[in-house]
Amino acid sequence: MSKLNIDKKLISKARTLAKNIALETQVYIDVHSTLTVERTICRLVGIDGVDDFGVPLPNVLVDYIVENGDISLGVSYYLGNAMIETGLTPNEIAKNVSNQSLDITKLKFSDISLIKEKMNTVVKMYLDKIKNNKDLRDGYYKKYGKKSGPELYVIVATGNIYEDVLQAQAAARQGADIIAVIRTTGQSLLDYVPYGATTEGFGGTYATQENFKIMRKALDEVGEEVGRYIKLVNYASGLCMPEIAAMGALERLDVMLNDSLYGVLFRDINMKRTFVDQYFSRVIDSYAGIIINTGEDNYLTTADAVEEAHTVLASQFINEQFALLAYLPEELQGLGHAFEINPDVKNGFLYEVAQAQMAREIFPKAPLKYMPPTKFMTGNIFKGHVQDALFNITTILTNQKIHLLGMMTEAIHTPFLSDRALAIENANYIFNTMADISDEIVFKENGIIQTRANEVLDKSIDLLSKIDEIGLFNTIERGIFAGIKRGKNMGKGLIGVFEKSESYFNPVLTEMIKELRSE
Repeated sequence: MSKLNIDKKLISKARTLAKNIALETQVYIDVHSTLTVERTICRLVGIDGVDDFGVPLPNVLVDYIVENGDISLGVSYYLGNAMIETGLTPNEIAKNVSNQSLDITKLKFSDISLIKEKMNTVVKMYLDKIKNNKDLRDGYYKKYGKKSGPELYVIVATGNIYEDVLQAQAAARQGADIIAVIRTTGQSLLDYVPYGATTEGFGGTYATQENFKIMRKALDEVGEEVGRYIKLVNYASGLCMPEIAAMGALERLDVMLNDSLYGVLFRDINMKRTFVDQYFSRVIDSYAGIIINTGEDNYLTTADAVEEAHTVLASQFINEQFALLAYLPEELQGLGHAFEINPDVKNGFLYEVAQAQMAREIFPKAPLKYMPPTKFMTGNIFKGHVQDALFNITTILTNQKIHLLGMMTEAIHTPFLSDRALAIENANYIFNTMADISDEIVFKENGIIQTRANEVLDKSIDLLSKIDEIGLFNTIERGIFAGIKRGKNMGKGLIGVFEKSESYFNPVLTEMIKELRSE
């Protein structure tokens, strides 16, 4: 039952508009691929490692086809044919291309049906590994159970994966349920994925498959110690979105930040590139049972949280529809929002509650990702701790699920272990002492909270109607989200987008969708 007295017909109208917007964009997505998508296919048929110059072999192979063949056919066409003609594995083919002993663009081409059949045999081997990871995660849940209330999400960001392990394990012992390893500054703009374990990063640690493996092992070990399954998070946004999603699926990550609009608005990645990349990455996440986190919370770091709250809701509606088109169920959609209203606003807390309760009621099955105050944290640790406490209260009052802990030292430095411990203690105290408050509280009819929520919904419908009329690409060009304008033919990565030929095929995508449809 709605505590906000929201008209279900209006919610349905908003969803219909968002679906129209997503479907129109999907028309473009379906006929295009990107270099990152092709590199992802390489990774999901076993191509790994680097050449003598440290260039990842998936880049080497795809770039070779770009320079010497016809990339519109797709990497699968060349790779499957090369397996037939040479008898080599995909990784051996990539190594031979790298050392210039094989030109896969000059081989005799077999019948397309034989090429597809050859690729499918290899693809299924790696998809089985992803399915095994999913089964292993489910096994841990059966062993330890799932947490019923908000899950405490904390961040480690030392730059050194081995130091991250120590901090992550300490956080788990302190009570954290979800550990996010922040990526090093600027990695989202790299058009390749670094290789191996890394110990030097700025503002975070490089997202590499080896780093994923190291952290997953460490969290499994501490999970055994504390008797809980500890979830692992990393970032699949940026120029390598589907590649990192594939790596996460292979190494059993549980949550991945995955939102094309974040990369477009805040990293100036070309919108065409990132929408195509996002689709494939979300299919991978769905197949692997990985929860996505979207980035609506970031809008409020540049735009006013009171005036622009409707843009957050509109984006949540659109992200939901994009996710459904990628076969990602509501239960894996960690739609984002944030506690970012200026503390000086009268009744600001009531507005925060209205926004959070509205998200909970409109997306009842989604494991919403609720972000802490950051924009108006000043370095006054005592006031900051109070702001975080109010954020914690909003979470338990409105039944949020993925709760990223606020740190009282936000705006001062990277949190110490003691800062994190105090944040966990703050949240646990509030979540325990107010455990059932949501069942006890109703909101005044036509009061501030109900009125605010309905106003935001009405404005989001107006915005969605406008987007439906002009299209999502034009909406972004006009700077409607976060007040940031991006050109549809501008930004990083546009050169990596290409139109598929009639002979193009992506066996990974095809097989994943086939299995997801049958579930």
